Amino acid sequence: MSILAKAQMRAGTLILYTDQPDSRADLRHALEQIAPCAVLGASEAPPPGPCVAVVVDFDLLPSPLTGLRSLIAANPGLPRVFLMRSMGQRSLSVARNLGGRLCLPMDTPITTVVEALQTQLRPASPQTPSRPVTGSPVVVQAAGRASAAIANLLDSARDHGTVDAAVIDATLEPILGAIGTGGLKAWLETVRAYDDATYQHCLLVAGLAATFAIDLGFSSADREHLVRAALVHDVGKAKIPLSILNKPGPLDPGERAVMREHAALGHEILVKAGGFDDTVLTVVRHHHEMLDGSGYPDGLKGEAIRDIVRLITVCDVYAALVESRPYRPPMPAAQAMEILYGMDGKLDIALVRAFERSVAGS
Repeated sequence: MSILAKAQMRAGTLILYTDQPDSRADLRHALEQIAPCAVLGASEAPPPGPCVAVVVDFDLLPSPLTGLRSLIAANPGLPRVFLMRSMGQRSLSVARNLGGRLCLPMDTPITTVVEALQTQLRPASPQTPSRPVTGSPVVVQAAGRASAAIANLLDSARDHGTVDAAVIDATLEPILGAIGTGGLKAWLETVRAYDDATYQHCLLVAGLAATFAIDLGFSSADREHLVRAALVHDVGKAKIPLSILNKPGPLDPGERAVMREHAALGHEILVKAGGFDDTVLTVVRHHHEMLDGSGYPDGLKGEAIRDIVRLITVCDVYAALVESRPYRPPMPAAQAMEILYGMDGKLDIALVRAFERSVAGS
């Protein structure tokens, strides 16, 4: 470490509580860019002297937590990040009771963990009340990258009839990290600033899908799979006339018929492009199918609609309700959920209940 970097380190100790000290050496090294780092087990008491922050990296449920609890009791305003082995309700409840504002999946990229901690350590502007993580640079940066990727996706699909899967894949980790760091509320507030309705909608669905996947305890690979499908689900809109796509009001029956073509068009674009697996292709083609057979383009019914499609459909419908439109303000979350529950028979209500829990918990 350079002399300048050492001079910029914070006075005091940064505590890393972990039950995997050997495999977490890379995390400890990264945290030492902020302050000298002490690695402790769950029941170990912190060293004497001032503490800068704490990162918790173990399963909260079976652990005694005695050392951690004593540290937090002595330093109630201590910045803290929890790297969760489980994003289930019980584990999250323990973390919240310990003052955990930032609860990230354990496989969150280390750079995201460090940036999240530095955001907490950064002093609030004297003119602006501090709000936990809302407006986090992590969220703004990830939303910007994802928006640029969607713009590339739609422009390429519109101009060339094909797309590059790698452009989308580069955004998956940042989106999941941003949702874990800043939370869904910060993501929604950031994304609603985008004027283009298609960009805004795809980003909303991606954020909702990421939140849902994290809450359901999906593996890292499955989370990325779900977010990938969410980001490209409306790629077929690149082939819809802009006069319909950007109409500042409800569509008439003829325009709705044209708009409904986007699902099959998107499937065709991704098949031609290659690089997208069958699951993503299925989501793109079938995300407007309904369990009662009233959806499109294929009128699928019941068990013919795969689980991942049902999940994205719930996110898609909710996003359409809560996003900004030129002719109406965003619908309140509670009203949007009432509409989802009113679609019993069309949507998977068990998934709607799980979705409501994930949105409320975030």
